Amino acid sequence: MKNAVHCDVVSAEDTLFSGSVYAITVDGVMGQMCILPGHAPLLTKLNPGIVRLSDGEDTLVQCYVSGGYLEVQPHVVTILADTAVRAEDIDEAAAIDARKQAEHEIQQMNTELDYAAVSARLAQAVAQLRLLEEMRKLRR
Repeated sequence: MKNAVHCDVVSAEDTLFSGSVYAITVDGVMGQMCILPGHAPLLTKLNPGIVRLSDGEDTLVQCYVSGGYLEVQPHVVTILADTAVRAEDIDEAAAIDARKQAEHEIQQMNTELDYAAVSARLAQAVAQLRLLEEMRKLRR
C-alpha cells in the first residue's frame, strides 16, 4: 500500500487491529478527524464513537471505542481505547437497553443522579447504535 501508515488499535483486553492503513477516522474531543500518512505528531483524547480504518479504497475495519487516546507519530498511529469492539461484535439489544435506561434515568430528574455518568453511558450506547445503523446502510 503506497503512502501507508502503521496503525495499532488496542484496548485493555485485546489488540483489535495492527497493520498498514491509508486513513484513520476517529471522534476526538474537538470533533471528527481524519489522519492520513504524513500527519503532524498529535496526542488527543477520544470521545466514545466510531473508528474507521481504510486502505484508501475500502474500509478495512470499523469499530466502536468507548473513549481513550489517539497518538500520531511519523510512521505509526496508536489508538489506546478504554474498550474497543468490532462493529460485527456489538450486541445491539444491549445497546438499545442501555440507551433506554440512560434516557429513562435522565427523564426522572432525580437530584441524586450522576448526570455525567448517565450522559457517558448514553453517549456510548448512541455511538454503538450509530455504527450498527451505518453498517446496515452499507450492506443495502
